[in-house]
Parts: sequence; C-alpha cells; structure tokens
Amino acid sequence: MSSSHAKQPVRTLVTGASGFTGRYLVDNLLGRGHTVIETFAGRDEPETPTRLRLDITSPENCRRVIETARPDYIVHLAAISFVGHDDPLDFYRVNVIGTLNLLEACAATGHTPRKVLIASSANVYGNVTSDAIDESFPLTPVNHYAASKAAMETMVHTWFDRLPILIARPFNYTGRGQAPNFLVPKIVEHFARREPSIQLGNIDVARDFSDVRYVASAYEALLDSEAASETVNVCTGTPYTLREILSAASDLTGHELQVHINPAFVRQTDVKVLAGSPAKLRSLVPEVHAIPFMDTLRWMLAA
Repeated sequence: MSSSHAKQPVRTLVTGASGFTGRYLVDNLLGRGHTVIETFAGRDEPETPTRLRLDITSPENCRRVIETARPDYIVHLAAISFVGHDDPLDFYRVNVIGTLNLLEACAATGHTPRKVLIASSANVYGNVTSDAIDESFPLTPVNHYAASKAAMETMVHTWFDRLPILIARPFNYTGRGQAPNFLVPKIVEHFARREPSIQLGNIDVARDFSDVRYVASAYEALLDSEAASETVNVCTGTPYTLREILSAASDLTGHELQVHINPAFVRQTDVKVLAGSPAKLRSLVPEVHAIPFMDTLRWMLAA
C-alpha cells in the first residue's frame, strides 16, 4: 500500500452506547483510536456521522444503519435489562427480535464485520446453586428478562456459520453511573447521603459483582481476540452477599445504616448464589484483570 493512502480508522458500531456499559466501552474504544458510531433511540436529537438513530425493532431501520455505518466491529448492548420492566413483551421485541434484525441487516446489506459481540446475561443460568457456573451449564431462566436473553442466544447460535459472533454473558456488575434502581448504587447512595435507614429485599443473596470498567475492558479485548462462535462468561468468580456489601460500605464511610427488609422487594424467584467461572474468559483474554470489588465500592462512594 502506498504511503499516500492513510490507514482508515477502525469503525465500531455500538448499540446502547449511551447506556451504563456503553459509555465506558465507547471511552475505551475512542482512546484506542476507533471511530465509534453510536446508536440512539430517541426522536429529538439530530443524527451525525457518528450518532445514528436506531429503532432496533425495525428491520428497515437496522438495514439503513448497517448500510450507512459499514462497521468493522459491532457491539450490541441495546436491551431492556431491568428485570422489573412493566411490559413482558418488550423483552422479546427488543432483546430477541431486535438482535435478529441486526444480524439480518448484515446479511441483507452483504456486510460481514470482523466481529459481532453480543451482550447476553448470566441470568440465563437461572437458580443454579453453584459458586462456579461455567459456560457448559444448562440455561434455566426464571423471569422474562432471562428467558428473552436465552431465546436470543438460541437464535444467535443459528448465525454462527454466517457471521463471526461472540456472545458475552456478564454476571452482575456495577460502578459509577448505574441507575439507582440497581442494588449497589442504591446502597451507595444511601451511605453517601448518610440516610438513617434503607429498605431492601433478601440481603443474604450472593452475587459475583464485577466492576463496569473491567466488563468494558473485557468486551474490548474480546473484540480483538481470535474467538468467534463462542459464548463466554464475564465475571470474577468471587460472590459477595448484600450483607457483606452493607458492612463494607459502613466500614468505608463510618456510617451505620438501619436495614429494613421490605417483603415487596423479596422476589420468590431470587437466585440465592450466582457466581461464575471466569476460566474461559481468562484463557481468551489473559491480559484483562478483574478489579477487586472493595476497590469498586470505594470508587463509587468517592463519587
């Protein structure tokens, strides 16, 4: 190639770019010199060369975005992810059909990216009693969010021979900027405001909490990896109960919080211990290191 041809920057399309995870991933990719094309769902803002309007439930709209962007990489984060979301059908419209629309748009426009990274969820494993769930565990979802992600994964498998796809199954993760209807931000907010008390559900459920910065780094590294037609857990392998988190936040802030168990917050289908095995992730991207959860908590409380 002659020196007069400047090397084209890598183009990466990120759906759900303005969401919690998307913001961190986009910063990472921009820092590495990618041209990031973000999609947004709202009607109010104008499109730009790097901000495209995308209604994931519209096949035509998906085709237009893929045709316009012709991305080297696609990271598909757009989803309805709050388990308590009102309309069950939305989970399937967005999480299953929306993902299918995106893959079909690649086929329809004759565009094959170098890698398509699709975010699923460890919720697909359901109520498994194990402190080291690996990717071979059966999928036994217990709510619409998890069922939609499991259905999405099953559908995506049928595309493995057509597109270089990687499915990421993140376990719970948290960090600055996560909505306060999620548990750790809710706890952090109560300590930061030095509230006298907090209402929670079962505080003895244990979760493998990752740092959002670790998750974003893992996604970024997986894009670069050779892996395709694979499913990989994104987790640390270390579960913490909410009781332990409350105690740690109390130690870090010197504030005592009275905990009231609200029966309305206790879900019958709550998974007791959900912790993953990060062995496969470590074998694929050994350069990505987990951030200890206490450091995450300290970082969130310092905000």
